[in-house]
Amino acid sequence: MKQLQNIFHALSLTLLLAIGCTATARAQVVYDDSVKILYPKADSVITILNAENSKVETDFSLSSEKVLKLNKVAAKDSTRLMKDWSKWRPKPKKALWLAIALPGAGQIYNRKYWKLPIFYGGIAGCVYAMTWNNQMYRDYQRAYIDITDDDPNTQSYNKFLHLGSKVTEENKSFYQNLFKKRKDRYRRWRDLSIFATVAVYALSVIDAYVDASLSDFDISDDLSLRIAPVVMNGNSPTTKTNLFKSAAIGIGCSLTF
Repeated sequence: MKQLQNIFHALSLTLLLAIGCTATARAQVVYDDSVKILYPKADSVITILNAENSKVETDFSLSSEKVLKLNKVAAKDSTRLMKDWSKWRPKPKKALWLAIALPGAGQIYNRKYWKLPIFYGGIAGCVYAMTWNNQMYRDYQRAYIDITDDDPNTQSYNKFLHLGSKVTEENKSFYQNLFKKRKDRYRRWRDLSIFATVAVYALSVIDAYVDASLSDFDISDDLSLRIAPVVMNGNSPTTKTNLFKSAAIGIGCSLTF
């Protein structure tokens, strides 16, 4: 009986060892269980089975019109994404034409509002000077004409005389020369005021164009200008002479960019 039990235990151990070896060998076998994804081509037709096992054909090919519409939509979306007002830069030509059409419009377009009082104040001052000088020129011109004619009824020059002064035959030539000089002086000042008005207007146009053109100018720390005194030596490298005898002190300028 004891021998049968020993035989039974031996068979059980042998069976367990055989099962364990088989499981170990099976676990070491590599199976190709990876998933391969196939993407359909642009002109491929995919067949889908619905719940009733009937075939439904779906065409994923795009026509030229659909491609054109998609490109337009993508372009609009990219434009909206790229539009960043914090990095906005003005266009020089647009700033130029705006400044020509209306004084100060170029500065408003460039968002340089602090320049408006300068240009508007300059234009207003020049216009006021032009108007005042023109009025004085007309008054002295009328007075000069009246004092040179023989009509006693035309005496507009009296308002320019001092209190108690009168024009007589003795001082008539003096007042004629005086009114002529003042007439010419105010005419010259009026013309200068006109030129100054045009100059301020042209300066506003130039400023708007240059400011818009230099909006992308590099003003980083790598750009610097250094001016310092240097010792300039006029000797050639091959000539041995006294260094301090032919040297001169000057100013050197170095541009780093």
